Amino acid sequence: MTEGRQTRNAERTRRAVLDAATPVLLERGDAITLAQVASAAGVSKSGLIHHFGSREQLVIAVVEDMYERFGEAVLGHLDLSENYPGKMLRAYVRALCAGSADAVAARDVTSAPIWNGLYAIPGVAAVVRERGVWWSEQFAADGLSAERIQLVRRAAEGVALAVLHGEEDEASIATARRLLLDLATDGTFPAPI
Repeated sequence: MTEGRQTRNAERTRRAVLDAATPVLLERGDAITLAQVASAAGVSKSGLIHHFGSREQLVIAVVEDMYERFGEAVLGHLDLSENYPGKMLRAYVRALCAGSADAVAARDVTSAPIWNGLYAIPGVAAVVRERGVWWSEQFAADGLSAERIQLVRRAAEGVALAVLHGEEDEASIATARRLLLDLATDGTFPAPI
């Protein structure tokens, strides 16, 4: 087998493990075990350890991957034609209020209190802090007041959490999205759709 082929197989296996580990982590939180993830991914426990080294390294990799997927979802909602303050914040709202399970789940695992045990893993806490700083920097450069950013950001996260728990219907999500997008302007531009 060539080296390139081995690398592709290793990447596919790693991706499969991360994809399988995500719902297990969302369900089990800090009680996640390597055996549960290996079973869900259809790999041996030793194969899983080969790719991730330990339970802690796996959990860190899953959290990093979820943040990465969430960031991609937000960037996918970025409207470059909106040349006024709040562009990134509006993309954030759109991603969280679009009903995307990946975006909601990715945001949920890193902010929901029921996973506080994950933050006891030093690497997870570091990822959360690093990504939190990155998002804060993105929003600060967006041109809106810190108070407006905080209100809209946290409200969008709350809507996403309610969606995840089945507490919102399509109409209420659409209403929340419209109101939050309106708040994600500086008041001098029409609210985006």
